[in-house]
Amino acid sequence: MTRTLPASLFIAIGILPGLNSSSRVAAQAQPNNEALEVIQLRPDLYMIAGAGGNIAVNVGREGVVLVDAGAAERADAVVAAVKRITPLPIRYLINTSAEADHVGGNEKAAKAGQALGGNAFFANAGAAAIIATEPVLTRMSAPSGERPAYPVGAWPTETFMRKQKNLYLNEQAIEIMAQPGAHSDEDAIVLFRRSDVVVTGDIVDLTRFPTIDTKRGGSIQGEIAALNRLMDLVIPSIPLPFKDGGTRFIPGHGRVGEQAELVEYRDMVTIVRDTVQSLIRKGMTLDQIKAADPTLGYRSRYGADSGSWTTNMFVEAIYTSLITNYGRGQAPGSSR
Repeated sequence: MTRTLPASLFIAIGILPGLNSSSRVAAQAQPNNEALEVIQLRPDLYMIAGAGGNIAVNVGREGVVLVDAGAAERADAVVAAVKRITPLPIRYLINTSAEADHVGGNEKAAKAGQALGGNAFFANAGAAAIIATEPVLTRMSAPSGERPAYPVGAWPTETFMRKQKNLYLNEQAIEIMAQPGAHSDEDAIVLFRRSDVVVTGDIVDLTRFPTIDTKRGGSIQGEIAALNRLMDLVIPSIPLPFKDGGTRFIPGHGRVGEQAELVEYRDMVTIVRDTVQSLIRKGMTLDQIKAADPTLGYRSRYGADSGSWTTNMFVEAIYTSLITNYGRGQAPGSSR
């Protein structure tokens, strides 16, 4: 049975009405005047936005399960936001990738918690356990100069190489599903089965075209495969579409989404991939393909001409993925 938070706590943290039966919790402003936004999706599940990558917070009898910890510079604000939601300790922290805006706050978030039973073998013994795919640990513990400088206390303490790792906590099944070769070779999707909420990590970024890091094992084929896997998990409110229901998903960045938005995002990525594939088959170079604007129709919503991930970088990642497969004897884009 899901733990119901006391009414006094809701008053203390200031819940405001939101869309789709979600609630927004007004977080205390930080010294840099950037307040975190806390959105209640279910009685036991929240999203924290504004700390870098989006963070999921599951609350129950056994404590708190976090998915991602945000950027290092917002770690104190994240810990404070969690404490405003519940006085219970953080038990597990799950990372969806090794991106700095998802794992930068790992050490402080873990140290603010308490592992179930503890583990004296790790440097942060007694702190919350950090779970991730094996490649996340590989990247975070790589020799200095090959990675950002992550302290040992930020490294995952439990990793897995198989397709899935499961937990049963707070009266619900928590499924951590590896989805390699999508945004990178590190990706994991997290499903809170009872709450009916999926955390996508950077496989879905509703603020821009998806980041596909080909140097870290990402590919357009893997990205589309991951989006199709999410389609299997995110259920629409059918046969009563007028009801406020269905699975919610928390993207790596951007607002909380529903199945229709995931369909649109998946179709957009597939259409752009197919367009680039067609232009490759016509013998066009990368520069010619960029000039042909294969993202036309989607650029105004998802595109960017500057910043860490631009439209041209997205097109180049698709091109690189398709040409790589073509060099292996596979027709460009034939993998779905």
